[in-house]
Amino acid sequence: MLTVTVKEDGEIVLAGRFDASQVDTAREIFDRVSTTCRVNFQDLEYISSAGLGVLLKTQKRLSETGNSLVLTHITKFVRDVFRIARFDLVFRIEDSE
Repeated sequence: MLTVTVKEDGEIVLAGRFDASQVDTAREIFDRVSTTCRVNFQDLEYISSAGLGVLLKTQKRLSETGNSLVLTHITKFVRDVFRIARFDLVFRIEDSE
C-alpha cells in the first residue's frame, strides 16, 4: 500500500510500497505537479520499475519548463534501486542516508 501526502508547502511525501498496483494513485498526484517539487522518500519501503516510470515521466515533463523533482531522505534500499537503474544521474537527490 502506498500513501501519497501533499504537504502545505507542496512537498510530496511517499510512504509504503510504490509498485504497479499503486501507479494510478501516484500518477494523479504527480500529474498535477507543475513546478520544482520536493519528494520525501523517508518512509518509502520499496519502489518498482512502475514507480520509477511515474517519477521519470514527471521529471521529463518538468524539465521541459526548467523545473524538476528533488528527491529527499531516500533510504539505502531505495537509493540502491536508483543507482542500479542509473536514475541517480537523472534526479537531484538530497539528504540521503
